[in-house]
Parts: sequence; structure tokens; C-alpha cells
Amino acid sequence: MPKKPETVFDMDITKMMAEFKLPQVDIEAMVAAQRRNIETLTAANKLALEGMQAVAKRNLEILQQAMADLTEAMKALASAEAPQAKAAKQAELMKAGFEKAMQNMRELQDMVQKVSSETLAMLNKRVAEALDEVKAMMAAAGKE
Repeated sequence: MPKKPETVFDMDITKMMAEFKLPQVDIEAMVAAQRRNIETLTAANKLALEGMQAVAKRNLEILQQAMADLTEAMKALASAEAPQAKAAKQAELMKAGFEKAMQNMRELQDMVQKVSSETLAMLNKRVAEALDEVKAMMAAAGKE
């Protein structure tokens, strides 16, 4: 009769692991897959950073243009003499300013959406590839 181990230290771990018959996994393929994952994540981060830098730059340009437009608006209001003319000019300037602000917001939104879509598409593609790679590795390990 085989001797029953009295403590954990008496057990033969290698014998126990051999009984489980775990599939052999291609470590090189796993490392290569992880490398591709990291490369894709790095590229996605770079794309997102460049996109957000472009958005910030455009936002600054919009702010500078708004300040220039405000200066011109103040000059236009100062030149109107009659109160009715000032009120009409003020309403005209407010309408133009609101339309420009809405246009700028849409432009910035489109920029952010484009960057987000491109980044997510890159990540989704890599996730799909990674899942296919894992599936292929498991199929190969099952044949052994």
C-alpha cells in the first residue's frame, strides 16, 4: 500500500502535475502575441495623444479668433450712435457669435469623435486578432 503523505512537503508535486495532463502551450507564440498587444496599445496611445494635441491646438486657435472677433465687435458697437442702432448691432453680433460658437463646437466634436473611432478601431482589430491567436494556440495544444 502506498504511503500517504503526512504534510504538504511530503507530496510529489511533479507527479501530481503529470497526472493532470495539462496541454503544452507555445511560449514563444504567447510572447509574440503579447508583444503585438503592447505594440498596438502603444500605437493607439500615440494616435490618441496626437489627436488630443490637435484638438487642443484647434481650441487655442478658436480662442484667439474669438478674442479678435470680440475686439472687432466692441469697435462696431462703439461706432453706432443711436440706441436702436446699437441694440440692432448687438443682436446681430450675438447671433453671429452664437452661430460661430456652435460651428466650433461641432468641429471640435468631430475631431474628438474621429480620433476616438480610429483608436477604438485599432484596438478592436487587435483584440479580434488576439482571440484568433489564442484559439489557434489552444487548437494546436489540443492536438499534442
